[in-house]
Amino acid sequence: MKPNSKILIIAGSDSSGGAGIQADIKTVTALGSYAMTAITAVTSQNTNGVKSIQSINPAEISTQIEFTSKDIKPDAIKIGMLHSVGVINAVLKSLNKIKVKKIILDPVMVAKSGTRLIDNRSIKILKLKLIKKVSLITPNIPEAEILTKTKIYSVEDMVDSAKILMSLGAKNVLIKGGHLKSKIMQDIFLNKNEILAFKNKKIHTKNTHGTGCTLSSAIATYYSCGKTLKKSCEMAIKYVNHSIGTGPKYGKGHGPINHLSVININKKFK
Repeated sequence: MKPNSKILIIAGSDSSGGAGIQADIKTVTALGSYAMTAITAVTSQNTNGVKSIQSINPAEISTQIEFTSKDIKPDAIKIGMLHSVGVINAVLKSLNKIKVKKIILDPVMVAKSGTRLIDNRSIKILKLKLIKKVSLITPNIPEAEILTKTKIYSVEDMVDSAKILMSLGAKNVLIKGGHLKSKIMQDIFLNKNEILAFKNKKIHTKNTHGTGCTLSSAIATYYSCGKTLKKSCEMAIKYVNHSIGTGPKYGKGHGPINHLSVININKKFK
């Protein structure tokens, strides 16, 4: 089996393996593509929370992006944790140099445990400069509230928030509806031509660590292989839901999902 495409992941590391770069690599690999990385921060964390965050020098992040891409050109880029103004500016500079068109931005702001992963100045730069450069932004409800300075209590509020993100320069928006209290999970996809709700039965579990990272990486993978952005979102949501439903139940807190949910091992290897 050969990889279908090449994905560059720009994100932070999660020592527990459930989120961040580790979840991204697992997702891209499980879905049949080749993962490359530029690490923006190293975190010490487990399913109960984040103990520490060690920043990577912005110049080194740029070097990772540019030196890797010079040799192996990515078909798509997934961007995750960008925790400082220096990091965001470094990523922007490098994106301008390597000129990859398919970019998925997961605006990681708060860890599952509640730890804040980005400061207010960085959020401002992200809104002013980075949103305009990407193909799709995939905030969850708390992230959409921070970005749009609104409160979201309903699907209608999600649509309004997505429209605000469009006014800031976003080309396509996918707001994840997992934080709404309802039996049916609704994720809202919006661009200037359409508004679409992806509906799925909500799976009640505390083991959802890394779902946002996984979803954005899955979208980037499908999109890099030639699927439309809308179809990529639909397929990625199905993958994440299946991975939540078959989760391994590791850890005492918010456990990881099952990134291997799409892989079948050939009988002769069992």
